[in-house]
Amino acid sequence: MAIQMQSLETQPAPVVAALSEEENLRRFGEALDALRRRVQAEVGEEDLCYIQRVDRASHAAEVLGRTLIHFSFDPLTYALGIGALWAHKQLQTTEIGHTVMHGVFNRIEGEHAYRSQGYTWKIPIDEASWDRGHNKRHHGATNVAGRDPDIHFGPVRLTEHTPHRWYHRMQLPFTLLVAWPNFSFSMNLHFTGVLDFWQGNGREQPFDFIEKRDLKTAVDVHRRALRKALPYYGKEYLLFPALAGPFFAKVLFANWLTETMRDLYSAATIYCGHVGAETARYPEGAIPMNRGHWYAMQVEASNDFEVPWLVSVFCGALDRQIEHHLFPRLPTQRLRQVAPEVRAICEAHGVQYRSDSWPRTLKRALGRIAELARPAAA
Repeated sequence: MAIQMQSLETQPAPVVAALSEEENLRRFGEALDALRRRVQAEVGEEDLCYIQRVDRASHAAEVLGRTLIHFSFDPLTYALGIGALWAHKQLQTTEIGHTVMHGVFNRIEGEHAYRSQGYTWKIPIDEASWDRGHNKRHHGATNVAGRDPDIHFGPVRLTEHTPHRWYHRMQLPFTLLVAWPNFSFSMNLHFTGVLDFWQGNGREQPFDFIEKRDLKTAVDVHRRALRKALPYYGKEYLLFPALAGPFFAKVLFANWLTETMRDLYSAATIYCGHVGAETARYPEGAIPMNRGHWYAMQVEASNDFEVPWLVSVFCGALDRQIEHHLFPRLPTQRLRQVAPEVRAICEAHGVQYRSDSWPRTLKRALGRIAELARPAAA
C-alpha cells in the first residue's frame, strides 16, 4: 500500500480497489488486531516452559563452553568450547533476553524469572536506557525521522533524513570493521547517550535525554553506560581469564572471540530487519491517520528474511522483524506462528510485505549503507 508520507525509491504496492485508502487501512488494522487478540489469548504456560527450556540449554552450553575453553589442550576441543560459549551468549542476547525485555512474559501469572522489571540482561547494555530508547522510542515511531533514535546513529548514516557528514564516506568499512564487531558495546553507548553527548546523532536537534552538553549530563550518561559495561567486561576479560592462571591469554582470546561472534550475528540480524533501499523511511512529523495506518508503517519499515528454525532461534525471531514490530509483546514462537497469516493479511490489503533470503537481504542492507555514504544519496 502506498503510504503517502514515506520516502521510497520503489513503486508501492497497488491500493485495494473499491475502498478508500483510509477505509482499507482501517480494515487492515482490524484484521491485525483480531489476530493479535487471538494469539495473545493463547500465550501462557506453554510459552513459559519453552523459554525455560531454552534458558537451561543456554546455561548448559555456557558450562560446557567455559570448561572446554579452560581445560582444552587441542584445537578441536578449544573450538568446540568457543562454539558452545557463543551459543550461550547468542541465546541470552536474542531468544531469551530481548524477548524478556519486551515484557513478553509479564502477563503470565505465578513466580518466574522472566519479568522485564528488574531483569538482568546478560549483555553489556544498560537495561533502563535500552527500554527508553528501544521500547518507547524505536517501536513507537519506527524509521520516523527525528523520533526514532535507531536511525540517527552518529557514526553511520542510515537514512537520507540525516545530513551527510565527511566521515560518512567511510561508513561501510566502519560498519563492517568497527560497529558490527563491537555492536553491543556501541549500542550501549548509543542508548545511554554517550555517543550523542560526544558526537551528536547526525542531526542539529539532539534527542531529549541530551538537553545540553554540560558536566551534569556527562556524568549521567557515562554513569549509565559504565554501570553495566564495567562488571560485564570485568567478568569476561579479567575474572574468567584470571581463573585460568597460566592460560589467561587463551581464555581471554576465546571470550573476546565469542563476544565478537555474537555481536556480528546480532548486528547482521538487526540491520537486515531495518535497512534497505526499499525499506520505508518517513519524514519528520509523519503521523499515522489511524491504527491500521500505523500497522502499515511498521510493516513497510521492516524486512523479514527466511532461515531454518534453528537459525531463527539464534536470531531471536528477528528474522520475523515485521511480526515483531507489529506485535512486540508476542513470544518468539508465536511470531513464527503468525507470520503466514500476517503476510496473507498484508497481501489482501495491498500493504507491501518484504521477505527474502538472509544473504540477499544482507546484501541490500549493506548496499544501502554504501549508497548513503555518498553526499547526494536520498
